[in-house]
Amino acid sequence: MIADPTTLRETPGFSSPSYGSISPDGSASPRSSSDVASTPADRDFDDHDVRDFGARRHSSVSLTRSLLRRASRLSEELGSLATIGGLEGRFGLTESALLNDIDHVPKLGDDHDDDDVSLLDYSEAEDEEENPPDNSPYPQVRASVAPTDNTSLSINTPRMWILSILFSFLGSSSNLFFSLRYPSVAISPVIALLLVHPLGLLWDFCLKRGDDPPEEYMDGFRTDMTGPTAQNPHIVPWERRTRLDKLRLWLAQGRWNEKEHSCVYVSSNVSFGFAFATDVIVEQTQFYKQEATIVYQLLLTLSTQILGYTFAGLTRRFLVRPAGMIWPGTLMSAAMFTTLHKEENKPANGWRISRWKFFYFVWFSAFIFYFLPGLLMPALSYFNVITWFAPKNVVVANLFGVVSGLGLFPMTFDWAQIAYIGSPLLTPFWAAMNVVAGLVVVMWIIAPIAYYSNWLYSSYMPILSAAVFDNTGNVYDVSKVLTKDFLFDREAYSKYSRVFLPITYVLSYGVQFAGLAALLTHTICWHGKDIWTQWKRSLGETGSESKTAYHPVGEDDDSRPTRSGSNPRLHTMRSTHTMRSSPSTDNLMSREDVHNRLMRRYKDAPMSWYLATFTSMLAIGIFVVEYYPIHLPWYGLLLALGICSILFIPIGIIMAVTNQHSSIYLICQLVAGVVFPGRPVANMVFVTYGYISSAQGIKFAADLKLGHYMKIPPRILFSVQIVATIVSSLTQIGVLNWMFANVPGICTPQAINGFTCPIARVHFNGSILWGVVGPSEFFGPNATYRSLIWAFAIGGILPIPLWLYARKRRDSIVRKINLPVLFGSLGWIPPATGLNFSVWAVVCYVFNYLIKNRAQAWWAKYTMTLSAALDSGLAFGIVVVFFGFIFPGFTKGFTWWGTEVYKQGCDWQACPYSEVPEGARFGPETW
Repeated sequence: MIADPTTLRETPGFSSPSYGSISPDGSASPRSSSDVASTPADRDFDDHDVRDFGARRHSSVSLTRSLLRRASRLSEELGSLATIGGLEGRFGLTESALLNDIDHVPKLGDDHDDDDVSLLDYSEAEDEEENPPDNSPYPQVRASVAPTDNTSLSINTPRMWILSILFSFLGSSSNLFFSLRYPSVAISPVIALLLVHPLGLLWDFCLKRGDDPPEEYMDGFRTDMTGPTAQNPHIVPWERRTRLDKLRLWLAQGRWNEKEHSCVYVSSNVSFGFAFATDVIVEQTQFYKQEATIVYQLLLTLSTQILGYTFAGLTRRFLVRPAGMIWPGTLMSAAMFTTLHKEENKPANGWRISRWKFFYFVWFSAFIFYFLPGLLMPALSYFNVITWFAPKNVVVANLFGVVSGLGLFPMTFDWAQIAYIGSPLLTPFWAAMNVVAGLVVVMWIIAPIAYYSNWLYSSYMPILSAAVFDNTGNVYDVSKVLTKDFLFDREAYSKYSRVFLPITYVLSYGVQFAGLAALLTHTICWHGKDIWTQWKRSLGETGSESKTAYHPVGEDDDSRPTRSGSNPRLHTMRSTHTMRSSPSTDNLMSREDVHNRLMRRYKDAPMSWYLATFTSMLAIGIFVVEYYPIHLPWYGLLLALGICSILFIPIGIIMAVTNQHSSIYLICQLVAGVVFPGRPVANMVFVTYGYISSAQGIKFAADLKLGHYMKIPPRILFSVQIVATIVSSLTQIGVLNWMFANVPGICTPQAINGFTCPIARVHFNGSILWGVVGPSEFFGPNATYRSLIWAFAIGGILPIPLWLYARKRRDSIVRKINLPVLFGSLGWIPPATGLNFSVWAVVCYVFNYLIKNRAQAWWAKYTMTLSAALDSGLAFGIVVVFFGFIFPGFTKGFTWWGTEVYKQGCDWQACPYSEVPEGARFGPETW
């Protein structure tokens, strides 16, 4: 008989665990943390096993320390995703809570109890066992994902579908609504992951009855059960039940479990990010004043959102199935499902309140408190208190302002301001310090020096603004340089003005260029060998896919009872010969791991489904670009998809191995600007099809890997993703058009309640730069901003000396410097301001450094819950304030000192440092 499968239960993010796991303090039993990845269906790990392992651990001290270092380095990469993407992180990327680096691992020389050991060492101990269990060769996967599959769990139930559609509708509509507002908040799928669990339990509590007939599920689908019903006198026959009772039984199918939970989370992950196509529609209708019919909006949104499925589906062989394609961002979600369904509530630094009670208390408090900064006293949100003493002083407004200033005084009482660039509670402290370093150097040192020295004529414009300007210091009127067909009019351009950027806008483009180059170099230096190795291993694994078949474990093979005590069809894969779990075992890398072999039980989603999806969406895309006045020919669409096709697998490999996303946004903008100059709408649509197909495809591939880990049948997962995408697309188009018709002054500075469309404004400015005047006017010979192209070289070179210095110095602080994060995060400016960064960093320091180090158990148990409660409470508060008070007009005429003081001065009015004389111009005389 094979030994019990004892998988790793501590790895990056679990020694310092994320939501749901209990981090032990120095005296706690390791069960509080080790239980994180332990499912009731496959764990039978007694104290004797731990003591036996503890006796062996000291024989592998050096190997353990090496593993800890590798694990820590990997986990540190997990936190960069939200910050590295900058503004584009709102589209397409997989949203997940961020794992944090290992800070609290017992030292090998410490005198701990036998039970208080770091099970991260277990991979080395397994190598010493005679018959180690078949499992993933990667410790972080073994720690998070069970090498078993309970095929008797329900998946395809009305409960799963209704909750999936409900959260797709609520999340997509909310995020579209909030995307047009500043300040605002983004609803993360993590909120859905947390909120849907009590709803699933409540569903069963309300609908289940003791006389319900027994059910049996196989591979997620219900099988016919007739025999037991007839034999049990306590079960009411189907024909004797009322219609209402039959409806209740239909709704009550199955029981809420981690697989249904996973499907709802995947649907949320797919739908919560608001569609990039809606931004294009905002720019066309509100800024370019071009008509966009509902049919056009639907076709553009659906085709751009769904095309990514093709790339994810066609590359499953390379990006999803191989064991080497880990997708670290999905591991925390997999561990959270296990943790939530265990329903534990262990004390944390003296706090005994459950996570759910804590969530409800914080949620209600956040909702009630928002009425202060959001309605009664907006000055608490725009807390530019220093400027109140000198409202007309431009320098004070530049430095300490929070609307058009650098935000050197980090103080606000509005969570919408604090979390505008992402929740600081979900960002590791090391990543926040990289962001702050970039903010200080680029925006707080270089920007003022350049601004007050009038570099690139910047002092004639506000120091920070989301707008672009003409040579008189006014906002650039793009209609003056476009024909009636929305094409570039060079003669009118030569008579009007060049496009000028505020200094922070200039530097933002510079750091984005540097960040893109730094990401490539940083990835090659730190992860190039791993990526190349994993790629070769993946090719080997895909070549041997047909050599392994699914085999269920027999009754004598250590199958585990479920939490209910029964013994359903719980399966695991073991090879017929000894298979070692160490990631150093070379021959294992030429084969699939246990998770892929377990998935062979289920019918795969045929390649024809993905090809049919691609063909239909491509046909719709060609119709859109040819029929509507976009001025993008059909071969331009093919070129955009060709760029995505060429770069998709390399980007996917980088993401799957390092959790760092390489965006092709700027590449698509540059190519469209060169190939189709003077066509702003064509530029936007080209970017949408090229960039979003890549970003959505990466998101879908990550969700496929999560379904792979959670053993979700591929056909069910495909249906969940498609349905969620269609629901979210239809919802967002409906919400967008309702807002166009009902929100006064939307997308203008005079819009009520801050609905100024800040993100769309930034992308509109990008379409002017890249689509109207074109790259040659900005970066060509004699162009004003030609010097920015040197940022590519700087960003590409800088990671090399840092890597050469730090690669042999494992304890050096230089290893914490991540230039892609440092540069990429500043892409949020504009529309974000210095305040959004500075106060965000302060909150991150308090929670992810001070509290984490002083009350680690509390931090591990409540931080994720706190973030979700604050975000969702704020979101509900924004909706209630707008629809309950502002939209009906109840606040019309409501003014007092707290609603007006922050508007009285240069910060709100965005005063420039140098005034342009009446009738004069700045900049070159000819262009």
